[in-house]
This record gives sequence, structure tokens and C-alpha cells, in this order.
Amino acid sequence: MLEKLRRFFMKQRQNEMDEKYISVSENEINEELQRIIGELERIAEEISKVLKIKYSRIFENQGKKNLRIWICRDIDGDEIDDITAEKCLEKEYRSQIAINYDGPEFDNDFYAAIELWYYFGGYFKGSGTLYDLSKNDLENDIEETLKTLLR
Repeated sequence: MLEKLRRFFMKQRQNEMDEKYISVSENEINEELQRIIGELERIAEEISKVLKIKYSRIFENQGKKNLRIWICRDIDGDEIDDITAEKCLEKEYRSQIAINYDGPEFDNDFYAAIELWYYFGGYFKGSGTLYDLSKNDLENDIEETLKTLLR
């Protein structure tokens, strides 16, 4: 029974991923895509600032202090302080909206993330997944994640 539940949730998560993201093949990775990724990250930053202001007090009322929502960028898992969207066409570049706060069970990792762009690659070819802003409401997705963290 437990295995059936696990498979159900894995399939549900995969369906969600299929709906929210666009697969990008190696031959579609170009300067236009770089511009689109930069714009997506800029929009995500603006939305994150607004939602941080909106939800900070609500989190504090639950003992979850110092709500942080930001764009986290890394290459091959290494967070680099000055990395920008200009590096988004490097293999293993990932950008995501990260959410964290100080609370009773605080640790060094962030609590939630929404992937924006991930360019994964092998030795010769790569591909990526891009959050589909044309079919999804990023603000709503961030808000739903925040509400989940409040439960």
C-alpha cells in the first residue's frame, strides 16, 4: 500500500512538472532564450519582493521570523554570490525561487523552491527545463508554496 501511494505521488509530481515546464533541446539554446530567462528571473524577483512584504507579518505571527524569498542561482550545485542570468546558458546552471525563514526547526537549507530554469547536460549535448510563464501564474505558485509553509 505504501509503495502504491509513493508511486501515485511521484506520478502526480511528474504531471505537475510536465504542465509547468517547457523542455528545451540543445538546438533551442540561444541568445533569445537567454533573454527570456533573464526576463523570467526579473519578473520572479519583483513578485518575490511583493510577496515577502505581504507574508512577513503572517510568518512572524507563527514564530517564523525573517522570511526570505529570493532568486537562488547555482552552477552544478555551487552557489556563487555574483552569478547573474547572463550565465544561464552554462551547463548545470539552475535558477529557482528559494523561500526560507528562521523558525523552530531552522536549518541551513531553504525550505521550498520553485525551479525557473535548469540547463542540464552531458558531455556532448544538453537540454533544459524552463518555467512556462505563458501557461502558469508564477505569483500564485509562490503564494501556494508560502501557504503550504504556513500550515
